[in-house]
Amino acid sequence: MPKLNRSHRDGTPGEVFLAFLKLGVTSFGGPIAHLGYFRDELVTRRRWIDEAGYADLVALCQFLPGPASSQVGFAMGLLRGGLGGALLAWLAFTLPSALLLVLFAYGADAFAGPLGQSVIHGLKLVAVAVVAQAVWGMARNLCPDRRRAAIAIVAVLIVTFISSSLGQIAAIVVGALAGWVGCRRIQAPSANRLHFGLSPRAGVVALGLFLFLLFGLPLALTLWQAPGLALFEAFYQAGALVFGGGHVVLPLLEASVVDPGWVSQNAFLAGYGAAQAVPGPLFTFAAYLGAVAAPIGNGLIGACVALVAIFLPGMLLLMGMLPFWDRLRQRPRAQAIMAGTNAAVVGILAAALYDPVWTGAVLAPVDFAIALVAFTLLVVWKLPPWLVVVTTVIGSVVVASL
Repeated sequence: MPKLNRSHRDGTPGEVFLAFLKLGVTSFGGPIAHLGYFRDELVTRRRWIDEAGYADLVALCQFLPGPASSQVGFAMGLLRGGLGGALLAWLAFTLPSALLLVLFAYGADAFAGPLGQSVIHGLKLVAVAVVAQAVWGMARNLCPDRRRAAIAIVAVLIVTFISSSLGQIAAIVVGALAGWVGCRRIQAPSANRLHFGLSPRAGVVALGLFLFLLFGLPLALTLWQAPGLALFEAFYQAGALVFGGGHVVLPLLEASVVDPGWVSQNAFLAGYGAAQAVPGPLFTFAAYLGAVAAPIGNGLIGACVALVAIFLPGMLLLMGMLPFWDRLRQRPRAQAIMAGTNAAVVGILAAALYDPVWTGAVLAPVDFAIALVAFTLLVVWKLPPWLVVVTTVIGSVVVASL
């Protein structure tokens, strides 16, 4: 069995960049699917972190505002390659979809027509297989007994009846409380120290910068009406105030760019449709909006401003929390709480496997067959996800043409 690497000093920024570039090109299906791709590539294949540590990271990022999957990727880059690795992980995971959406802003509508729709449908079926694989693997490791299995089931019920991002937060809180009460006697997995390389002082500085920008940018706008500053402030506020990421940020973005007249309603909806067809985080929709927004003019400058602004608050919050969180998770009582939290994360993933992943992709018996084949290729044959993506998309196109 390969040695488990526990320090970012074991890796290089170049290694991190290439690993996340691969993920950025192949990770279709939204944030829940991204976590499955990350687990397969970074936990199972590369063994940068153990299962419990990865689940801890996922739980933390579910608590914080911002794009949860991108925050997990940023933390994994930080763990493996230091601050440079974290920035390169974000860049590599974000760049492919951002470039595609900027091209779409210039009129590259590559997914119009029946062929494009069948490709998109195939990508959704891949997401079913990837999320199912993640739920299966994490459940075996993180819910090995009745108590934690019960916590996962309760989390499924909570998320089912509270469909907003508040449901995910409530499920994690309930899981933490259940772990604190019922998992004290459970032998928790060894909480290996995760060397993120951030001091408590650095964490305080990151949190201070987050708050400074959150309250300072609106004040600066009252004094200096610059189009670029207005664009940055709008996207920073959207990234700072949304829990759950992904589709949850869309109402905030619509209010930020459509209501002021920066982007038309038709252009907004067209860009959202294109965002469904590209890999990587849905937050890169901001690159499209920045490219077509009126205040700063169409082009790469607006795309870069919007893209950095929407991701920045979530990353600052994460950097602010990591130094204190890693110390806290070493304590026995905290490990019991994390055991319950991790079980709740499994339940959240299981609920998402059904809605929206399954309900949005499996529309006919043949869809179920294709998704089952993809799942078998991943779990039994252990093919790399990118190859499963290609195979499933080809299958979807062939079926659609019959």
